[in-house]
Amino acid sequence: MSNIPPTPTPSGLRGAVDLSSLVDRAQRPPQPSGAPAPAGSASGAAPGTEGGTVNGADLTVPSLVIDVTDATFQDVLELSNVVPVIVDIWAEWCGPCKQLSPILEQLTAEYDGRVVLAKVDADTNPQLVQAFQAQSIPTVAAVIGGRPLGLFVGALPEAQVRDVYEQVLQAAEQNGVAGRVTVDGAVASADAEQGEPEPEPLPPHHQAAYDAIERGDYATAIEEYKTAILQDPHDQMAVAGLAQVSLLDRLNGRTADEIRAAAAAGPQDVQAQLAVADLDISGGHVDDAFGRLLDLVPTVFGDDREALRVRLVEYFELIGSEDPRVVAARRRLANALY
Repeated sequence: MSNIPPTPTPSGLRGAVDLSSLVDRAQRPPQPSGAPAPAGSASGAAPGTEGGTVNGADLTVPSLVIDVTDATFQDVLELSNVVPVIVDIWAEWCGPCKQLSPILEQLTAEYDGRVVLAKVDADTNPQLVQAFQAQSIPTVAAVIGGRPLGLFVGALPEAQVRDVYEQVLQAAEQNGVAGRVTVDGAVASADAEQGEPEPEPLPPHHQAAYDAIERGDYATAIEEYKTAILQDPHDQMAVAGLAQVSLLDRLNGRTADEIRAAAAAGPQDVQAQLAVADLDISGGHVDDAFGRLLDLVPTVFGDDREALRVRLVEYFELIGSEDPRVVAARRRLANALY
């Protein structure tokens, strides 16, 4: 299993991204024992919950999976004083998001109230996208005790996501957040009576690729996605899936230190620069990856130039053709080539 991207550690909370005004409450110093809770909160309980106290007591919530917006994110900050909140930044058009979201929802249900999943639509919540520095999607983060913690970017297999959940829970416990939430009985009963719609099955080759990724068999997943594209060249989910699993395959078994050392030693080594660009993409540093490869394009020729072009096009598919960074990079690539 690749050790890229890194998974969270308790100490990572101290270096987490600053959400500025969105987390002003989280930045306040701890209240002395017996001091009144800040205005707008009840013993640290999230708005809309009942009967809860911070760091241990149960809370009642409408659902373990909640949709949040720029305007309602304060609820997540409050709730994260009781249980860790996983934040899934996604978009309707994002193929890898559709692969990852069901995994996050399934695992959240399995942990039975020890964690809550907050879903953020990247297209309609620009403040949260900027606050979490979500340069590509899906981006997954956590909020523990009102403080954010970056987790990973891209659609990972279930086994790796489960490992991340375990580490988040460990980090939460070590930071004094070890409560549990229960779903409101009336809401849960109504949902059960109404019934959840069955998710649409994946196309056969997509399912085979997904199963292979679960096993860590990236080579088989690549072949399955390639077959799906041969059958339908307009299958954008397969194109994005192929780009994602190819990235995982290239990074598998390598360390960040090894990759960065090779790139530093060979600034004109195209393969070394391709590898470190992969590392940049896996960590969400899209502009760094694009800039690194685009700077090289005018300086090389033949197979090396073609390798750079192909990799950049793959990144464009992975990030999304409508992303302004992709639009700018595609224009710069065309100018360098022609």
